[in-house]
Amino acid sequence: RWLCQHRPHLLKQMSVEARGIDDADTKAKCLSKVRQCKSSLSDLRSEYETENTKFERSALGLGGSSGRGGRRGGGLSDEQRDRLLNTNDQIASQNRTLDNARRIMADTEETAMEITSELARNREKIESAHGRVREVSGLTNRARRIVQSMSRREVQQKLAMYMVSG
Repeated sequence: RWLCQHRPHLLKQMSVEARGIDDADTKAKCLSKVRQCKSSLSDLRSEYETENTKFERSALGLGGSSGRGGRRGGGLSDEQRDRLLNTNDQIASQNRTLDNARRIMADTEETAMEITSELARNREKIESAHGRVREVSGLTNRARRIVQSMSRREVQQKLAMYMVSG
């Protein structure tokens, strides 16, 4: 019973754990397994709803043939039973719509978390590259100054040679 009540939370935790894996192949395999589990849970949920509806109909005396005239179990008229069935179907449809919206929201959240982690990794790479660019720029400036200094010394030495020789 505890497992049935907490399965959405367990699937979400599985998804978070899978997204946190660094190795791309292992991460892809784990995320695929999580999607399979979610799909299996969705199928089980649909099957449960179908069986639950059948049970509720049989409990109300609505499960069998509707060919009988007059009143059936519980003293409900055919019109009342039909209205009850329609209401029950509308509620079930609304519940399915809400469940679907929750699943879509969870998938959207999962995608957003993956995008956020990818952006964080990209930001780290960009900051690292920016730091290296600054370092190379500093080295380039230093090399330029050394080359200029060497060029000045060369000119000075040539002037000194012309003055001594001339």
